[in-house]
Amino acid sequence: MSTGLYSLHINNKKKLYARNIIIAAFLIAFAVISLFPIFYMVTSSFGPAVDSASAARSIFPSSWSLDSFKAYFDFSEYSIRWILNSILVSGCTVLGNVIFASMAGYAFAKINFKGRNFLFFSVLVAMMIPYQVTQVPLYILIVNKFHMSNSYLSLILPGLATSYNIFLAKQFFTSIHTSLLESAKIEGANQLHIFARIVLPISKTILSVMAINTFLSSWNTFFWPFLVTNKEAMYTVQVGLKTFKFANSTLFSPMMAGATISALPMFVLFFALQKYFLEGVTVGAVKG
Repeated sequence: MSTGLYSLHINNKKKLYARNIIIAAFLIAFAVISLFPIFYMVTSSFGPAVDSASAARSIFPSSWSLDSFKAYFDFSEYSIRWILNSILVSGCTVLGNVIFASMAGYAFAKINFKGRNFLFFSVLVAMMIPYQVTQVPLYILIVNKFHMSNSYLSLILPGLATSYNIFLAKQFFTSIHTSLLESAKIEGANQLHIFARIVLPISKTILSVMAINTFLSSWNTFFWPFLVTNKEAMYTVQVGLKTFKFANSTLFSPMMAGATISALPMFVLFFALQKYFLEGVTVGAVKG
């Protein structure tokens, strides 16, 4: 009997070991597939700074150098400004969402006012509308009505508070015990003091998630900045990179160098706030 149990135990361990190997192999393959575009971008950025009209390119450049990075900065007098524009626009967008979206989420979660349910329903409806559908009316409003093309306002205002971040903040603030806020009211604190001194300090997780997601979205946006800017001085880095492609050729390695430089702030932000981001993934998953 003991021999049979031992054999069964060994067989179960072998099956578990084989299953773990299969899972690990699948995850490694998925990671390789996901990281390959980044790897290809970085290796290509160290290639020679020459025109390329061929679609067939090798994974590793024929010669390694930093010429492409120098070519990126020498390509236009606004190369550095493109990066600064992206930092300014993304930073203001993140700040706006952290402030305004969190305030709206707190109001929907903890303040009773007339029309609250209807307004929150409108936010949910707005989340279901594809991003591309809003571009035409938004363009007419920003460019034709307000005449704000080629300005920082036209780049920042449309993303200053998104419906998704309002929904995310509302869901998180709902989990905060109302008794904590009621105690602050008894002590004489108004809603603004409660939000600034009690709610925000215990909301670092969700605010960090909002900041990371908003920064990545704003930094990588191409279509809207391309619509509202036609002056090189107002390009963001993503729009500026398109100028490396011509009718019959492409400055491929300098373009990849610019893409590599533009990816650095995203990596820095993610790893700086990684702890809060990973915690935010499970927000609302466990109750009790």
